[in-house]
Amino acid sequence: MEINFTGCLLKTSAYLMTTKQIKEDIIKAGEMAVKQLVKVAKEEIIKPDPEDELAADRLKNAAATKKLAIFDAFEILNRIEAERAMLEEEPEKEGKNKSFGFAERRSK
Repeated sequence: MEINFTGCLLKTSAYLMTTKQIKEDIIKAGEMAVKQLVKVAKEEIIKPDPEDELAADRLKNAAATKKLAIFDAFEILNRIEAERAMLEEEPEKEGKNKSFGFAERRSK
């Protein structure tokens, strides 16, 4: 079996491109999830029946659900921003490393 070094580089480059596309798809899915969480947070808490003994517990659970939806949405947005920043940095890093040899990169 013969290994073509140039072919390996092309496969690696194609893999990186696929990884970038997957990350972009994950970001889009995260944005859709945030939109759904916003919908949950905007929903009104249904007024319970005053005669219902479990009304206070239901209100407490509804408020906790909304709080969790809001915090999750912010957490997802922060992660999306971080991932986008990393995706934008990757081409710059690759360009910088190409001008140096192995020894030059490791000497720092």
